[in-house]
Amino acid sequence: MDHAQATTTLEAVLAANPRDDGAWSMLGHLLRRAGKLDGAIACHRRGLEVAPANASIWSNLGNALVEAGRFDEALAAHGEALRLEPDTPAFLFNNAVALRKAGRFKETLAMIERAAAGGTATPELQWERALARLQIGDYVHGFVDYEARRGLASYHGRPPSERAWNGGPLDGRALFLFAEQGFGDAILAARYVPLAKARGGRLLYECHPELRRVLSGLGVDDVLQPGSPLPAFDVEASQMSLPGLFGTTLASVPPPVTPTVPAASRDKAAHRLGVREPGTLRVGIVWSGRVTFADNGRRAASLARFLRFAEVPGVRLYSLQKGPPEAELVDSGVSGCLVTPLGPDLDDFADTAAMLEQLDLVIMTDSSVAHLAGSLGKPVWNLVQHVPYWIYGLSGEHTPWYPTMRLFRQGPEQDWEPVFVRAAEALREEVRRRTGQ
Repeated sequence: MDHAQATTTLEAVLAANPRDDGAWSMLGHLLRRAGKLDGAIACHRRGLEVAPANASIWSNLGNALVEAGRFDEALAAHGEALRLEPDTPAFLFNNAVALRKAGRFKETLAMIERAAAGGTATPELQWERALARLQIGDYVHGFVDYEARRGLASYHGRPPSERAWNGGPLDGRALFLFAEQGFGDAILAARYVPLAKARGGRLLYECHPELRRVLSGLGVDDVLQPGSPLPAFDVEASQMSLPGLFGTTLASVPPPVTPTVPAASRDKAAHRLGVREPGTLRVGIVWSGRVTFADNGRRAASLARFLRFAEVPGVRLYSLQKGPPEAELVDSGVSGCLVTPLGPDLDDFADTAAMLEQLDLVIMTDSSVAHLAGSLGKPVWNLVQHVPYWIYGLSGEHTPWYPTMRLFRQGPEQDWEPVFVRAAEALREEVRRRTGQ
């Protein structure tokens, strides 16, 4: 039964019996899966009107509230579920997820310990523990737990193998480094590829076509496209397992690898951007990552928020945005006048890198371009959500992963407005510093 059929069936059930708490909660679950969070929350609350002691509905309500970013209410709902059923594993897990997403990491780890008491932690619990540990900078234990992702039902990479590489000497053996996760993750992990090559083996590197040119200088022996037939190899590793295999700590993060920028891309960029207008600051902007990424709605903003940067005298904006959010340029009516659209000229990340070289600064919400700009050593201001990607940690303006990156963080209220206010003021200061005006 598809979503529409299931919804129709539940609506009929509730029309016949508005006091069916299970039907209310099931409808709320379906609405949540469809991204209709306000309706989902209301349905769960209707179910609780009928059955206030139903712990499952409290937990489902908490899950919907988490996705809506209403963390205080979510934690209260999960707390009520655990008050009613203190030892139910699913409720303990859901509470741990809510605590982590609310940024309460000490409590997250305590809840996971409680959930795992008396038995082995499930892959799901280990994954949550990995994210919490990495966020607080406990890389030693975090990367151990990070491998649990390969046991998750949602994992799309290669399954665990009996030929897993342990990070030791290769002694001439062939190491297959397979791709996993997104473009930004591949750029992040690329810094480890030369270190793996130094272990003395042959490197077979799986690389997305969009990254092939910009990562062509890694010194690998062969490059494969994801989905192509498996090569002959002796040992294998996910590229995202490399930080753990090399024993990375906060104090030992290797510098980013230098991307390759082909001459053809540089020529294209120089022609597209033309002669620099004297006394101006060229600022690239990106307001959204991949729309298919599950958490993109929380990490992305809108083009409209970025237009305040065009109000700063001496600033010229250049859009590096790709994908469906590019349409906001046309809808805003500013494309070509206040914002120069570079997206149509970007065929791959090598073209993006060439454009970045021509810019003075990039201001953006977190996505793969932040990793690319950081790898190029360009100044990049990354506007990040309250609980961001783990490499950005918990606090402060800097990350050891990208020395030229400056972080502008949301507060617990998850409001973008103060972030953009701070960034706009910093931009005015940057113009004054560079131009003396």
